[in-house]
Amino acid sequence: MFMSLNKPLLILLILPLISWGQDSISTNSNSNFDVNQKTIKIKSAPVILESDTLFFIHSDINAYPVELRAREISERLNTLTKEYNIVQDSVYLKASDNFVKVMFNDQLAFVTTRVEANISNIDMYLLAEQRMVALHNSLNSIESLSPKEWLKRIGFFALSLALLIGFIKLINWLFRRLNVPLSKIEKSFLKKNRNILKYFIPKDTVNIFVFLAKAIRIALIVIILLVYAPFMFSFFPFAEHIVHLFYGYISKPVNYIVFGFIDFLPSMFFIVIIAYVARYMVRVLNDISSDVEIGKFKIKNFHKDWAKPTGKILGLFIYAMSLVLIFPYLPGSGTSAFQGVSIFIGAIISFGSTSAIANIIAGVVITYMRPFQIGDRVKIDNIVGDVLEKTILVTHLRTTKNEDVTIPNANILIGNITNYSQNEEKKIILHTTITLGYDLPWQKSNELLLKAANKTQYVDKKPIPFVLQTSLDDYYVSYELNVYTQEAKKMPFIYSEIHKNILEVFNEAGVEILSPAYMSARDGNLTTVPSQLKPDSKGPIVKLVDHLTGRNQKIKTSKPDKSENQ
Repeated sequence: MFMSLNKPLLILLILPLISWGQDSISTNSNSNFDVNQKTIKIKSAPVILESDTLFFIHSDINAYPVELRAREISERLNTLTKEYNIVQDSVYLKASDNFVKVMFNDQLAFVTTRVEANISNIDMYLLAEQRMVALHNSLNSIESLSPKEWLKRIGFFALSLALLIGFIKLINWLFRRLNVPLSKIEKSFLKKNRNILKYFIPKDTVNIFVFLAKAIRIALIVIILLVYAPFMFSFFPFAEHIVHLFYGYISKPVNYIVFGFIDFLPSMFFIVIIAYVARYMVRVLNDISSDVEIGKFKIKNFHKDWAKPTGKILGLFIYAMSLVLIFPYLPGSGTSAFQGVSIFIGAIISFGSTSAIANIIAGVVITYMRPFQIGDRVKIDNIVGDVLEKTILVTHLRTTKNEDVTIPNANILIGNITNYSQNEEKKIILHTTITLGYDLPWQKSNELLLKAANKTQYVDKKPIPFVLQTSLDDYYVSYELNVYTQEAKKMPFIYSEIHKNILEVFNEAGVEILSPAYMSARDGNLTTVPSQLKPDSKGPIVKLVDHLTGRNQKIKTSKPDKSENQ
């Protein structure tokens, strides 16, 4: 191995050999040489680094094409030395038996073979050294600039910088002049209700046209800087790699977006076609469901209220299938990052929407069960109200107290539903219960209850109201009054009227509505059976005293004796 870059004396000794070697080899493309007593036909090709011929490659015309090898070496050198740094980078030799490698840092620059040395009639190591020095001198040619050349380049740079500053000032001046007529345009343009552009401009913008002119001015200055910068820094060879690096940072994302968009065009057409077909099918379904709902289009055994939900479900299914077809054609859909994000979003939706999915499924089931319709008076979870709206997630009720209640569909599906309006042709039965003592005959109780029912508004006369004795309890009898009505939505008012009329009728008849309770010792009466009761003028206290002292028994036992005496 020869380490020669840091040895000026060795370079001075080799330079004459370089000129001798290049002069001794003819630059003709074809030459004849006598090598080892054998005449062979030789072909040559130059190795070029940035328009500078470093050396020539010689080879037998029947061997590997010399032009191809020279071009490969030139391309490799231009790639390796594109960002050459005189301080950090190094060129050195690595020798073997039949060839010598010329290395650039840790990468192979080119190889000098023993056959080439024999053709050039020079030692292989010396030939490799000459080529390495030629490469080294070409890379460090910047050091050969004279002070006059440096001043010249600095002058050109200063002149180009002054031109750039002047051009930017000219652009700013022109746009300031342009803003004067733009500012006079009607300002009410921003106040139009359908003007969506006002949402994309800063809040303090007076005129949208001034804002657009300012954006165009900034974009124009940026483009000028990007185009003009390479020309300015081309005067300094050491800054060339910085400019290339800077443009590499900019061009990489730009190229990715531009060429990615161009590559995406065929897929975009496919996506547009699928989206258009899906949208067309959904529109047809919406038209059909609308006609079914209003009765223009009839389907056997298909209820009108199924039309809208069925159309939405089918539309969702069509969009889902379209998304499945479109997904493989989306940019980046095959990357692991895109797939990871898709899985993450799916997991979030799965874990976070359990109750929502349950409500959606319940909403679909309730739709096709048809337990109630919009406007029906229903009772759900002990809440009585009119159905205002049915959605896929919840049902809205308005109670008799004018309160709006939202009930999740999942709760409705697992609970009990009472619909007071579903069979409007059939009358519903309203009922209320009172308790009366055993001392009041049931005939009298029924008579009074039916009289109260007949006085109540919105109670139908046919079928006639009726009374049921629902229980015989320890202290009282339960009487249930049943009436028919078609006004289900007026139930609170009807119940109020029934109770008011019962109070009035019973008060007029002198009958107290109460549930009597008895002590173990009666209040003087031996029975509460109506048929066994007799008028008695004794007060309750006297009756109780007589019962405790036994006077009632004595009176009863003495009566037969008097009859016998008579």
